[in-house]
Amino acid sequence: MENTVLHKAATRGHANHGWLDSHHTFSFANYHNPDRMHFGVLRVLNDDRVDAGMGFGTHPHDNMEIISIPLEGDLEHKDSMGNTTIIKKGDIQVMSAGTGIQHSEYNKNKDRLTKFLQIWLYPNKRNVTPRYDQITLDVAKRHNKLQQILSPNANDEGVWIHQDAWFHMGQFDKGFSVNYNVKKKGNGVYAFVLKGDITIGNIKLNERDGLGIWNIDSLAITANSQNAEVLLMDVPMAL
Repeated sequence: MENTVLHKAATRGHANHGWLDSHHTFSFANYHNPDRMHFGVLRVLNDDRVDAGMGFGTHPHDNMEIISIPLEGDLEHKDSMGNTTIIKKGDIQVMSAGTGIQHSEYNKNKDRLTKFLQIWLYPNKRNVTPRYDQITLDVAKRHNKLQQILSPNANDEGVWIHQDAWFHMGQFDKGFSVNYNVKKKGNGVYAFVLKGDITIGNIKLNERDGLGIWNIDSLAITANSQNAEVLLMDVPMAL
């Protein structure tokens, strides 16, 4: 029997630090909700807006797979592995924190804000050697289809992580429908609507709503508005 959990956009945790406006789908920092600790190995889904010229100072992470997806503007990344890079809309960035890294993230633009998703997944291997990667995706490849942006396999499309997880992004015309087949038995799918209105199964979702579904083999997705965008995160349910 399929199971679902629906997180409407307005029910998320919210922290406004002035320069940073962040919505938390799952418990994070000062937002603690015992019913929203994680969805399987998906631990953090933060929807962040960073003001011009502002950002996160150097801070540590360990034993977490950290994925950043810019939605608007760009973000400068620096880390203890010696990487200094810019990620922008159309890019995806991954860090395996492993035994420990330090990094900072800044919006260096003086005239516009940056919007990005920060996603954390528990890894399936602890204390790996830290690593960093980022790629630029061909956004045209997600028009009326699901473009794979992340997988467990280094030679597949998108970035790879230390977890049996697959991420896809799609941008659909109104009325377009697509089926998604779950990649691994026992995985669930967490769908996050980036833009517009979408129906998954028989559940209607609006912008920034999240829906987790498990005990399924596939799910049907239909766009109810023009240029509707969705992120699908296919993740193990067992920690």
